[in-house]
Amino acid sequence: MSGQEIFVIIIVALLLFGAEKLPDIAKTIGKGMRDFKKATDEIRRELETSTSDFRNDLNDVTTSIRKDVTDYTQKVTSDINDVASSVRKDVDDYAQKVSGDINDVSSSIKNDVTDATSDVKNDMNTVAESVRQDTNEVNQNLHKNID
Repeated sequence: MSGQEIFVIIIVALLLFGAEKLPDIAKTIGKGMRDFKKATDEIRRELETSTSDFRNDLNDVTTSIRKDVTDYTQKVTSDINDVASSVRKDVDDYAQKVSGDINDVSSSIKNDVTDATSDVKNDMNTVAESVRQDTNEVNQNLHKNID
């Protein structure tokens, strides 16, 4: 409120109640305002007291939940790491086994190809020798028949 509004209120109060009753009215209003402030402070203090217990309980629950979540997260992470390690080991073992099998099969195929190549060469040499002998016999028979 501005100074003019307060001045108007004082003049109206003087006119309505008179100069004699104004100090008593001001005293009563002051006492009422003091009691109201005291009651407001008590209510505020009571609310802070009752909510402080609630806040403490809420903080305790929050701390407990946070700890439980952290513990559970660490356990799950540990379990995941254990499983991942086991899977890695199994995959590595299987990869080594497959690699060994591939090397064995490759070696076996190389040996089979080498043996087959050698057999074909021997067979070709045998056939070539047989053809040479047959050719020589035919030539000899032709020379005999011509003579």
